[in-house]
Amino acid sequence: MIKKIYLVCFSIFLSIGLIEADPIYLGIDVLEQSGFRAIGGKRIGLLTHPAGLNRRGESSIDVLRRAKNIRLIALFGPEHGIYGNEKANVPIDDKIDPRTGLPVYSLYGKYRKPTAKMLVGLDALVIDLQDVGVRSYTYVSCMRYAMEACFENGVEVVILDRPNPLGGLKVDGPPLDREWRSYVGAFQVPYVHGLTIAELARIAKHTPGCMETSEHIRKNGKLTVIPMRGWRRDMLWTKTGLRWVPTSPYIPDLSAVLGYAMTGLGTQEGGFSHGIGTPYPFRLLRYEGKSPEQIKAALQSKRIPGLSYRIVKTQSATGASLSGVYVSVTNWDRARPTELSFHMMRLAAVWSSSNPFAASKNPELFNKHVGSTAWWDEINLRGARARVDAFVDQWVKQARNFQQQAKRFWIYR
Repeated sequence: MIKKIYLVCFSIFLSIGLIEADPIYLGIDVLEQSGFRAIGGKRIGLLTHPAGLNRRGESSIDVLRRAKNIRLIALFGPEHGIYGNEKANVPIDDKIDPRTGLPVYSLYGKYRKPTAKMLVGLDALVIDLQDVGVRSYTYVSCMRYAMEACFENGVEVVILDRPNPLGGLKVDGPPLDREWRSYVGAFQVPYVHGLTIAELARIAKHTPGCMETSEHIRKNGKLTVIPMRGWRRDMLWTKTGLRWVPTSPYIPDLSAVLGYAMTGLGTQEGGFSHGIGTPYPFRLLRYEGKSPEQIKAALQSKRIPGLSYRIVKTQSATGASLSGVYVSVTNWDRARPTELSFHMMRLAAVWSSSNPFAASKNPELFNKHVGSTAWWDEINLRGARARVDAFVDQWVKQARNFQQQAKRFWIYR
């Protein structure tokens, strides 16, 4: 089964290009090679998780602990914790790390933002988080909240940059209306934003109104970015030569990263399941009462560029046999990843006995993820008659405009 997963991960990106030999040096690698010059002589905290590794596979925790000219005195953990073994949406308590003896402050428990007490004694907070390039993934929100707290308390923020696994050129999906800013949407960017975590940090630092702090605090906060070396915007993860480390329990591999961008919004309401609990998370679509053949035919009729579909038989986590429709990427350059989710929503309204969106018990959560009040009004009021293509065309134009505006924050050209 494990071999099958890795074969799938490879095949979905086969058309995009082979792994390149030129080495990529991550932010943590560049920092170490400089002799930790940017944080030399400072007392630091580190916000990270299991994917916070250098290119040799060593934890950033260990890299910073052995540095002789700095003092690591505290760890901070995002959703899923510093070891990645905590469930989604489950609060995490502060604790003492048994491996290092350092205090671990949870930023996904009682507090989402570091308190002044947590930051006492720190000269700088180093942030080393691997993002997946999708707005609703909470690590970029955790970073922004941490930046606000540090700026408010006179603590420098140091971002160790990492690749966007979807590359730096693909921008897609609805932008976020300001009224829906939340922990699953801390930045007003398209759903697939095409930026690295450090570039998002630059947006937070230099864009009026992007942070919840006063403008005076935002302008005077100190942000230091340690860029990667060797990464280009046209690189998807497969071109980096780096090993993927699961960023959360439901994102175990590269297949799930791409699937999250394509189907993550399509199961917010309506009845579709997307493969969680199978070997194909976010890639295997099922709908109660509809056969895989019916789902495949319905999706093919939408003629979504760059995607194809095949029926797969597999097993659930409990060992039960099941089958569903696997979503393949045939041409990443042509694909508009989020488009599939909105066709899924419309199909759910077609196949349901009544519009499931009109009967939603939690429209606020739906809107926090999708981010578009206009789309909510469309699917809520029109249901099976929702004009998906018109919205997709509008979002494509908005994504192009966003990318042009965002270029001033690019680190990599």
